[in-house]
Amino acid sequence: MVVLNKIYTKTGDDGTTGLGTGERRPKFDLRIESYGTVDETNATIGMVRLHTGDNSDLHAMLLRIQNDLFDLGADLATPETDEPPAYEPLRLVETQVSRIEEDIDLLNGALKPLRSFILPGGSPAAATLHLARTTARRAERLIVHLAQTPGEHVNPIGIRYMNRVSDFLFVAARHANENGADDILWVPGENR
Repeated sequence: MVVLNKIYTKTGDDGTTGLGTGERRPKFDLRIESYGTVDETNATIGMVRLHTGDNSDLHAMLLRIQNDLFDLGADLATPETDEPPAYEPLRLVETQVSRIEEDIDLLNGALKPLRSFILPGGSPAAATLHLARTTARRAERLIVHLAQTPGEHVNPIGIRYMNRVSDFLFVAARHANENGADDILWVPGENR
């Protein structure tokens, strides 16, 4: 259980932050950037939920994703080491990927196939979903970069999950735009 009695600890005043293993790293470290951008994605999804209605299926799906993103942040913040862990670290699991795939399929079932790229926008929910999608893609790029960095280990399920998050957010944006009816289509070269 997490207990936060005091918010400022002053331990980061030297420009470092602690991982779940106790190791200190610079705040600009790629691992810190990775889970920080996952956190940014989570905060953006929180903004999306202001536009989805508390009782909607989409709202519930987004809330589940937010919880999973915290799990992913914990996973990334506790890298595997040669030392046995003092506690069992939280890791994303396959069922979390399967669940988001089911949600994508459910939302996508009502959508007509696209014949053009779409511009971010439409309803307030769709516009913020597109913003969350671009933030999720940035998080994914950072996590993949981290995974390919020598000496770093990343749970491959976390990479897959983050890829599905951005897919979900794209489909959810179309769903929020009246199942694609209010999507704004890209017209290549329209303003030449």
